Parts: sequence; structure tokens; C-alpha cells
Amino acid sequence: MTVPLRQRLRIGSYLLRQRLAGREKFPLLVELEPLFACNLACAGCGKIQHPADVLRQRMPVDQAVAAIEECGAPMVSIAGGEPLMHPQIAELVQALIDRKKYVFLCTNALLIPRKIDQFKPSDYFAWVVHIDGLAERHDASVSKEGVFDQAVEAIKECQRRGFRVTTNTTVFNTDTPQTVTDVLNFLNDDLGVDEMMVSPAYAYDKAPNQDLFPAVAETRELFSKAFAGGNRKRWRLGHTPLFLDFLEGKADFSCTAWGIPSYSLKGWQRPCYLMGDGYAATYRELIETTDWSAYGRGNDPRCSNCMAHCGYEPSAVLATVGSLRQSIRALRGS
Repeated sequence: MTVPLRQRLRIGSYLLRQRLAGREKFPLLVELEPLFACNLACAGCGKIQHPADVLRQRMPVDQAVAAIEECGAPMVSIAGGEPLMHPQIAELVQALIDRKKYVFLCTNALLIPRKIDQFKPSDYFAWVVHIDGLAERHDASVSKEGVFDQAVEAIKECQRRGFRVTTNTTVFNTDTPQTVTDVLNFLNDDLGVDEMMVSPAYAYDKAPNQDLFPAVAETRELFSKAFAGGNRKRWRLGHTPLFLDFLEGKADFSCTAWGIPSYSLKGWQRPCYLMGDGYAATYRELIETTDWSAYGRGNDPRCSNCMAHCGYEPSAVLATVGSLRQSIRALRGS
């Protein structure tokens, strides 16, 4: 793992407190969506399919902070839509940092040159730039030419200014072990980003292209081949070893979507940010009134090909902290 030691210790302490308190369900990270609007129309994303009046809405900073405070999660991933389109995004980030929350700002990077002066480096802050492949593949994924080159330049500018920069790569069924290897080699070796995350695409009901989403068997074969030959240990991947095992099919878990809940303009989304089975007004209501046993592979047909991080990363984290051997393994990054 490439997560900073201070952050790992903080999260470990948080998990220990939850266990000592006897809590069975608690948030590890919140997917915060303060808007749904975006300046791109990616082929595999269904977020911008909301009505025009919803796309014009922006979540007030006080509302977003109150939701994070209410649930108590130590980490926040701010997504959307494109969060840099929110006029108060820097204020929101700083408010969460002031509360010692680890903030990951997910962006396609197009607006970073215009917005970067509003932010300052912090141990509690990281840019998360979406990179789905090298130039041709990435630009095809976001349905716009030139975005890859702009994202790379934005990453370099963030690095020059001393920011922690991470990336997120979504893998589709059009990927091969070689395309995955190529982009992770580039991010790891050529760009030198601090950390990389990978996740299989999930079949959004409203995604423009429904032919991009891999099945479980495809995902496992793809990652097992891409991770071969020592790549997995060499790359600065920001996942627990058990989650990487899961992607390869070496381990399996039940879904724990309550560990990475989603809070958006509509409230707390059931059961996760990828599926919309209604909304709750508070995190407590989400936890207490959602039938979590009804979701996950083997329970809901919609989940049959899901291996997304929001459901299975927290499962891997909980399995890691519940095992001394796996905890040591995670610390070693093996």
C-alpha cells in the first residue's frame, strides 16, 4: 500500500474504536456528490442523465459538512459530476480539512488550471485524477479528444506545486492486460503519481454505452494477467492486498456497501452510489432501514457482475484488520 503512514494509523485507530464500541456497520469513506453536472459525457457514466433542473443544483457547503459530521467517516471522496464546477468547492474542501477529514477530490482535471490557486497542499488533501488509459483510450472513454494530454499537464502542475496526486482508472471489457499494464506503467513510472487506484466498471442503468461492462470472470482474468510478473508489487497501488486478491479471484467477499456510502443532492443513496433504490435523510436512517442482505452478488441480479470498490474495498479492509497476518501483509504492501 502507498497510503501515508499517518493516514493508515488514523484509519486503524478509527477502526479499532468502532470495534471496541461494538458497531457492526459504520462508514469508512463517504462518496460525497455535491452536484451531478459535468463538463464531459463519458460513455460509461450515468450521473449526467438527471433532468436539467437537477443538473443545475449545487449542494450548500453547510449541508455537505453536516452530513459528513453526522456519519463520522474519517475520509471523504468528493465526486459528481465534476466537483470543480461547484462554485464553493475550495471552501468545502477546506471545511473538511479543518475537521481533520482526509479529502480526495475526484476530477477529470480540465478545470484544475483555472481552480488550482484556490487550493493549498495539505496532509489531508489529494487530487484524484481520472485516467482510463493512454491518450487514445482515455479520450474515447470520455468522448472528447485532447482530454488525456490536458489531464497529464494538470497532474504535472499539481506535482510542481507540492500537492499529493493520485489517479483512478476504470477498467472496461474493451481493456486487455496490456492496456491496463500500459497505463499503470505510465502513471507509476513516467508521471510518478503518489498512488493509483483501479476498479472494474459497473453497469450504470443510464450509461450511454451499455456494452462496456465486464463480467466477473472477465474481470478476474484481466487483473490476474495484468498483475503478473511482479507488476502488482512494483506499482504504487492504493488498495489493500486483499482487495487486489479479490480483483484477481484469489479471494472473495460479501458486499459491505454501508462502508462507503454515498451522499448527494438527494440524500443518502440506497444501497450505494452505483444503484438508486431510494434515499435516506440521515446516515443512521440509511443504516437502520436498508435491507443490506438483499444486495451483493448472489442476492440481487443487478449486482451479479459488480466488483466495484464501493462494495468490496471496505470488505477487504475489514478482513485485513481482522487478521494479524493480513495486517502485516498490508503494512509490507505485499
